[in-house]
Amino acid sequence: MNAPARARTAGAVRREQLSDEVAARLRVEIMTGALRPESFIRLDETAARLGVSITPVREALRTLRGEGMVELEPHRGHRVIPLSRNDIEDIFWLQSTIAQELAATATRRITEEQIEQLSRLNDTLASAVEQRDVQRIAQAEFEFHRTFNRAAGRVKLSWFLLHAARYLPPQLFASDDDWGAQAVVSHAELIAALRRGDVDVVVELTRGQFTDGLHRLIAWLEQVGLWS
Repeated sequence: MNAPARARTAGAVRREQLSDEVAARLRVEIMTGALRPESFIRLDETAARLGVSITPVREALRTLRGEGMVELEPHRGHRVIPLSRNDIEDIFWLQSTIAQELAATATRRITEEQIEQLSRLNDTLASAVEQRDVQRIAQAEFEFHRTFNRAAGRVKLSWFLLHAARYLPPQLFASDDDWGAQAVVSHAELIAALRRGDVDVVVELTRGQFTDGLHRLIAWLEQVGLWS
């Protein structure tokens, strides 16, 4: 591949990454009520706010249309589709159901080395929580669960969970001191259950994490008046 071709390829990859980043940002804003139901997302205003060109915003909105989060109204732009409590509950139900299946398999397959890795990742999370570093908390939490899910060896199921998890607003949870402290304790209990090979406890702890997340998100959306 010659230099111009490599440059075009690199540019296309970066544009796709930028589009994904914009979609992730808008998705979180919709899920947390920062972008209100029935409001319109303007291309130029959004591009200026996020510091990007209009192209990745347009591509991101196309992605969100496919997910049923916005719809295009002729001559008006992209309108945010309202989220109901049932929508939120369904999202968490799907993630919890997949995660529990992965957790059961992972408990039976996980190695001691992988358990030690989870322990180190939980230490990293605890450090981030102590320092109230929201970015590190969100990243450490992501790495912990990605490592745990990969231990199941069920690649496709892990992929489905990863894509379903796009609807979780990690920054919202990570900025909550109580959530962070509870996550560290819950992870420690999960690691102990993995060492014992206790499938039932691991699955119950996994279910509990999603139940807690659901309650926190619904409480937040009620607080910001999403359904008022």
